[in-house]
Amino acid sequence: MTPDRVRHMSDAESAQRIEELIELIDALIDVIAAENTALAIGLPASQSRQTEVKTRLAEYFELWVGEVSARRVRLPANNAELQAKFTARIECLRRSMDENLIRLRAAIEASQRRIETVMSAIREQMAGASPYSAAGRIVQRSTSSGTNIRA
Repeated sequence: MTPDRVRHMSDAESAQRIEELIELIDALIDVIAAENTALAIGLPASQSRQTEVKTRLAEYFELWVGEVSARRVRLPANNAELQAKFTARIECLRRSMDENLIRLRAAIEASQRRIETVMSAIREQMAGASPYSAAGRIVQRSTSSGTNIRA
């Protein structure tokens, strides 16, 4: 879209572009809500099926933010209903993203705890199986030998 085209965009065209942006925001809200639900039931963050879709939608949203920041898209001043709808959807997106951030942090911390537990178990197993002591000397392990003598 050229700058001349932007300056002459009618309020109806601007409203249509904002409606498209609201649809994108709604899609983002839906994906984030689905991810929040998955994270709430304990799914690790890395296994979230929504990550790819969320990333793609976030890239589109970033492009829209650039368009709005550059004033190539504007919210018609005389359309209070559209302004209220847009503001409400942005607020809903913000709340969803805040919840998502909290849940992602919790999922990452849980994953880190699981990894540390596994690593600790591996270290303990390796230490118990090592023929060397902490000082580097060979450890004499006691062995039991049974006899099975039949007369």
